[in-house]
Amino acid sequence: MSTIDDIQQFLKLIQTLPVIDVRSPGEYSQGHIEGAVNIPLFTNEERAIVGTTYTKIGRNEAVMQGLEIAGRKLHSLCELAMALKSEQLLVYCWRGGMRSQSMAWLFEKVGLRCIVLDGGYKTFRRAVLDELAKPRKFFVLSGYTGSGKTEVLAELKKFGQQVVDLECLANHKGSAFGALGQPSQPSTEHFENLLFAELQKTDKAQPLWIEDESESIGKVKITPAFYAQMKRAETLQILVSQPVRVRRLLREYGNFPSTLLEESIKKIEKRLGFDKCKQALDLCKEGKLAQVTKLLLDYYDKAYRFQISTRASETVTSLEVPDGTSITEIAEKIIKFIS
Repeated sequence: MSTIDDIQQFLKLIQTLPVIDVRSPGEYSQGHIEGAVNIPLFTNEERAIVGTTYTKIGRNEAVMQGLEIAGRKLHSLCELAMALKSEQLLVYCWRGGMRSQSMAWLFEKVGLRCIVLDGGYKTFRRAVLDELAKPRKFFVLSGYTGSGKTEVLAELKKFGQQVVDLECLANHKGSAFGALGQPSQPSTEHFENLLFAELQKTDKAQPLWIEDESESIGKVKITPAFYAQMKRAETLQILVSQPVRVRRLLREYGNFPSTLLEESIKKIEKRLGFDKCKQALDLCKEGKLAQVTKLLLDYYDKAYRFQISTRASETVTSLEVPDGTSITEIAEKIIKFIS
């Protein structure tokens, strides 16, 4: 067993070696190194029991209790590690202490060589927060709801631009309807880990395109230091007509069951107002989704105008998008515009 204290070197090794997170499932779910496999020494309940013993009785008693719990499953833990089909493994726990070193010792008894991350997940999290606070050159793509910003970003990526899709990382499209058709959202902590992993793939000397967002994407919050840079960044606002936006939103959300659409409408009842909310719900029940969309855009357009007004005017440039312009053509216009 060997240890490594250079997080960047550890992350490079992940590209070729399996990495095992030996913390409890709850800790892993809260946040982990992207690509790590969870082989927990203790379940959530077992970890709580050992932790209580440590606090109320003492370290030695907690260690003995941990050995008693772990002893019953040594065979299955080794099987899980061996199933990764690698002679060498990377291992980490919370602080690079007893759990990771114990598991590395166990795995080496069955012929697997292990490298333990010194400082564990805490070391990784420091690297994440440091990276998200570093100054970068951003281009922010902005526009009213339904403008097709996500599609434009994907097209810009095809043209060789550096792009990070924050909504994709957050599993949410940003509005009250943003969770529809999406997997469960990660924790804010793990969203930061995913964003860190994406930033690691980019060239810091080149600008990075991201979509204009509020501080929260669903339940996920954007790291304050990173968000502050987004707010100061050069912003390109694409101006797309409402009819085009309505059609796009109908394609995106119109096939969801009425019950789900109604639940989403109810989420903004206080901001929409009781009367308009009831009107939208009634129209939704009648299947008049185009009218529902227009009514809701009145609310979302007002919210967007306020959001864009909080940016320094000299950082915002607008680009008119005539009806009938394809996503590819929009991306081409943007690239010419910034060249």
